[in-house]
Amino acid sequence: MAEITLKGNPVTTVGSLPEKGSKLKDFTLVNSGLAEKKLSDYTGKKIVLNIFPSVDTGVCAASVRKFNEKAAALDNTVVLNVSKDLPFALNRFCAAEGISNVETLSDFRGNFGDTYGVTFADSPMKGLLSRAVVVANADGEVVYTEQVPEITTEPDYESALTALQ
Repeated sequence: MAEITLKGNPVTTVGSLPEKGSKLKDFTLVNSGLAEKKLSDYTGKKIVLNIFPSVDTGVCAASVRKFNEKAAALDNTVVLNVSKDLPFALNRFCAAEGISNVETLSDFRGNFGDTYGVTFADSPMKGLLSRAVVVANADGEVVYTEQVPEITTEPDYESALTALQ
């Protein structure tokens, strides 16, 4: 399990991020149209998983905006923003912000958080997803991971995007 902090206070997750060099694990998430999306829907594409607690917080919203901005220039790459937010909230946020270069997916009825080791095991955030980034090449092999050590800080966008090259 990962040991991270929330405003300096220790919190833990149920597991650890996938190892670099491993294959992405299958998942079933829900898009804004309530359709299920699986890893196999992105076969042959490079994947950036931007994982976060809730789009209704400033840092999470900033990460969606930043990856949306950067995603426009990425070839054969999909950025998937994953949280426990309901699809309706994710859709509302993207519509209000003009977000169109990334996908938002909800884990509200799935086990993505447990499979990827990012579900908070304790703290007031228990049950939500921690802030993390997982990047995979077009073969589905993990080439970069970041478990952000302090929940209130943004991920290292440049390192994540450099790993795609």
